[in-house]
Amino acid sequence: MSDKNTISFFAQLKSINFRSLWTDIKESIAGSDRDFTSDSIGKALLILSIPMVLEMIMESIFAVVDIFFVSKLGADAVATVGITESSMTIVYAIGMGLSTATTALVARRIGEKKAGKAGNVAFQAILAGLVVSILISIPGVIYAKEFLLLMGASEEMAESGYMFPAIMFGGNAVIMLLFIINAIFRSSGDAAISMRVLIVANLINIILDPLLIFGIGPFPELGLKGAAVATTTGRGLAVCYQFYLLFYGNRRIRLELKHLQVKLKVMFQLFKIGAGGILQYIIATSSWIALYRIISELGSEVMAGYTISIRIIVFVLLPSWGLSNAASTLVGQNLGANQPERAERSVWITGYINMVLLGLVGIVLIIFPDSFIRLFINDPEVIRNGVISLRVISLGFVSYALGMVLTQAFNGSGDTVTPTWINLFCFWLFEIPLAYLLAIVLGMEIYGISIAIVAAETALTITAWYYFRKGKWKTFKIYT
Repeated sequence: MSDKNTISFFAQLKSINFRSLWTDIKESIAGSDRDFTSDSIGKALLILSIPMVLEMIMESIFAVVDIFFVSKLGADAVATVGITESSMTIVYAIGMGLSTATTALVARRIGEKKAGKAGNVAFQAILAGLVVSILISIPGVIYAKEFLLLMGASEEMAESGYMFPAIMFGGNAVIMLLFIINAIFRSSGDAAISMRVLIVANLINIILDPLLIFGIGPFPELGLKGAAVATTTGRGLAVCYQFYLLFYGNRRIRLELKHLQVKLKVMFQLFKIGAGGILQYIIATSSWIALYRIISELGSEVMAGYTISIRIIVFVLLPSWGLSNAASTLVGQNLGANQPERAERSVWITGYINMVLLGLVGIVLIIFPDSFIRLFINDPEVIRNGVISLRVISLGFVSYALGMVLTQAFNGSGDTVTPTWINLFCFWLFEIPLAYLLAIVLGMEIYGISIAIVAAETALTITAWYYFRKGKWKTFKIYT
């Protein structure tokens, strides 16, 4: 980062009136009608990022709550969830890819003060998500057992746990729509709504998880299947709430009957940008599937320890994704308002803040990894492997923090191609071969996997920094 950007960062800190900070926090959580293309960058980032951070925490709670209760069922159940979740990242990738395109298009239209066109984009995105989810759910339900076997699960694990992936893949529409509609609210500047939606979903999941897994009271004891039913139900009811807010809420963006029609031009632009976003996330997340396949060669205790550590890491990383999403919205809206330099300053300020916050979290996880792993399981071998992966991966947190902000800045501008190529190189051409070499060939096992993850994420950050400084993203055009 340049000296100019460093000065800008500290200038923004000095510009904050700490006496009014609590007022700004309350406004952020309650919802704000501010124009984020004219307020100070520090205030705009604060108002946007707080609900986005809370939203990401709510999203990560899904995974943590599920693994907390499922861990009581044993290592095989945890490993089954880990295998399924690693492959569900394909669903997340498609949902996030479409969300990326939605964010770029809606934020531009809001920055241009064209709320009607933003509504057209919103409906096309929802329609696209529904179509894609159907194509995923049918084979996901039919081949759930075969999928577990393909991913290295034992016959016993596949026979007892296949309903978990069947339900999760079969109900993937609620995941897809949750991502897309929250992106609509978030990119329009209504980040507080996205936060509230996830709070509703989590409360339902937290209540239903133990009831359905262990059969408390009048509820049936469904075991591992109960975790999938609880999660899908929580997300499904949250999507119903989203639709209510879209059609009847009094917010920045609202769907009306005139928006409920197919706009081929908008749909084409959405898929054009979304294709890059989908491919970008598929490349990144499918690398986790490949890592799980490598880890499956090391036994269920290693898989269980790695799964728990990754759940903890996801929990602490998602708030940083909230900050990154705030930067993405600011980039899109400021480019729409023809203020590219302000968009760039927003990114550097967000990057500094993210590095500081995530760096502090990383220190805690490096020093006390066993305390966090023991919250989920008491198996000594699982704990040992979890501690190793959690400690090593946390060493790269400062690098991850900047890399995710820069990546989301590209996406916010509508340039999803550049981060796609970066992900392809760093994850598929570098991370996976390195992980196999270190873990299997050199016998470093979980150490090798963890080192490969840190190396790949660091390479991504350096590459993204180089291309971001070139500045081509500032001139990326979006037509609808």
